[in-house]
Amino acid sequence: MNRATFPHRVLPWLLIAPQLLISLVFFYWPAVQALWQSTLREDAFGLKTTFVGLANFRKVLADPAYLNAIQVTVVFSILTAFFSMAVALFLAVQAEKVVRGKGFYRTVLIWPYAVAPAIAGMLWLFMFNPSFGSLAWPLKQMGIDWDPLLNGKQAMGLVIAAASWKQISYNFLFFVAGLQAIPKSLIEAAAIDGAGSRRRFWTIVFPLLAPTSFFLLVVNGVYALFDTFGIIHAVTGGGPGKATETLVYKVYNDGFVNLQLGSSAAQSVILMAIVIGLTAFQFRFIERRVHYG
Repeated sequence: MNRATFPHRVLPWLLIAPQLLISLVFFYWPAVQALWQSTLREDAFGLKTTFVGLANFRKVLADPAYLNAIQVTVVFSILTAFFSMAVALFLAVQAEKVVRGKGFYRTVLIWPYAVAPAIAGMLWLFMFNPSFGSLAWPLKQMGIDWDPLLNGKQAMGLVIAAASWKQISYNFLFFVAGLQAIPKSLIEAAAIDGAGSRRRFWTIVFPLLAPTSFFLLVVNGVYALFDTFGIIHAVTGGGPGKATETLVYKVYNDGFVNLQLGSSAAQSVILMAIVIGLTAFQFRFIERRVHYG
């Protein structure tokens, strides 16, 4: 393998300087600032600060509302990642079976990803609004007492559905690419040997999609933890009764609404540690089971 060489030692640093600058300004500096702010107690206007060490962390971890947010986040993240990936895989497999108009169907299934999270949340809220929602009326006709504005479980189901729908297109795109990379000769050979469509999928197709699935598992985990803020804010605002208040939404609520700056900073540091630990766990233990053929 030929190794790339540069005529001058400064050139490689100049090439990566924009990315380093962006990472420094938008990630490392805010992370350090949040870490420092988490050790302070500030008034709402930032006029007086007191160094309190780890007091904010102890207060946050002892708060029942924060423990509830952790539980809500775990349920929300797992179900959102599962449904968005499962539905996307099903649609990708079905789209590959289409003979005519395959490109059209792929384009239509990718479009929802262009919708902003807040807009996606509003769409689902309007469709399932208990007063005038077009999809809420059939539920009431079926005898279901549908009101996600008052029922916590229904509200959780609604935000999971909205968040999953928003992410399906992204997962679909990668699953289609993964399916196209699988040699057709393997599937044809299995069909000749008498393997049915289900057996071909679970013994050949699905194992060969492991690298794609692992990548999407990491991406969907981060998406559920961070990028769903707009959906939750638009649909439920963390309610009813904090039933849909995830960790990232609680950071916003305590910091920007209640102006508890030290507590909010401590929560952001904990959330950052959770994401780093979760990603490291996925690469340390789950990636071992991934076969890169």
